[in-house]
Amino acid sequence: MAANTGQNSPDDGWLAKVEEPILEPELAVVDPHHHLWLRDGYTYLLPELADDLASGHNVVATVFAECHSMYRQDGPEAEQSLGETEFVRGQAAMSAGGQFGPARACEVMFGNVDLTLGASVEPLLERHIEAAGGRFRGVRYSTGWDADERIHNVAPAPRALLDGRVREAAAVLARLDLTFDSWLYHPQLDEVAELADALPDLRIVLNHVGSPILGGPYRGKSDEVFEDWRARIGRVAERRNVFVKLGALPIRMPGFEGDRSLPPGSEEVAAAWRPWIETCIEAFGPSRAMFESNFPVQKRWCSYQVCWNAFKRLAEGASAAEKRELFAGAAARAYRMAGVTEDS
Repeated sequence: MAANTGQNSPDDGWLAKVEEPILEPELAVVDPHHHLWLRDGYTYLLPELADDLASGHNVVATVFAECHSMYRQDGPEAEQSLGETEFVRGQAAMSAGGQFGPARACEVMFGNVDLTLGASVEPLLERHIEAAGGRFRGVRYSTGWDADERIHNVAPAPRALLDGRVREAAAVLARLDLTFDSWLYHPQLDEVAELADALPDLRIVLNHVGSPILGGPYRGKSDEVFEDWRARIGRVAERRNVFVKLGALPIRMPGFEGDRSLPPGSEEVAAAWRPWIETCIEAFGPSRAMFESNFPVQKRWCSYQVCWNAFKRLAEGASAAEKRELFAGAAARAYRMAGVTEDS
């Protein structure tokens, strides 16, 4: 197995310098967004995930998020992502055996399928459903794009989400009761609202609170970005077929002048994230909002233990019923995870 020595790898020794008592340890958690991969010298597969799941929180199940992991190396390009689906099925089977703890890791997943195939995508989706052994719940389509060259674009052109072929493919997802995960930047959020209006039966999950851009041309304009983002989030939230994931935000901005020798604790994380997450919960309501770890990406900045403690601090004023939604219920409904909690 590869050593965890990549340049951008999480530093387990640094993260271990901050250890916290678990807040509300009995609260059931469904983690609706994490990855597994071998990347840049860093290994994060089921054993590493299991270690994080065992750090104290009551994680009952997880959702694997596509990340171009373990693709097939040959065959038609459109079919290569089937390798990731097959890989996740194997990791889930290992978890189901119980040797890696009680959490049902990779209980379901969403994959990567070329949605520019339009309506002809259906046979390929059916192959993913079969390859996943019943765990395939949808597709993520990443269309982050900005005109400024300082922003990393993941789509080749603007408004990729609204391509006519993509809309045809999304209609197939809706008919198959599959979820459409959307990842883009905050100036593009109105595109999510347009897609939701065009396909009201499509269940859409907006990733990472709509990914506000705080660097590049937006650096030093956090107040302006927040107000623009908040208005757009409010419009998206009016569409009842859209859920939102809460997480994957910066903790320490470049101008941070505190002690960097220690990783942030949950109070610091909660303070940094509060305006964004509280706005989303207010807009969408707890029944359409779900906390997400985004591990191991987020692990570069805080531990799994601290991440979920921060979410619990952010939900401190919520009722017991609202907490059940935010930590498990909304995710269980969005991804059709019947039986993972008593309430689903």
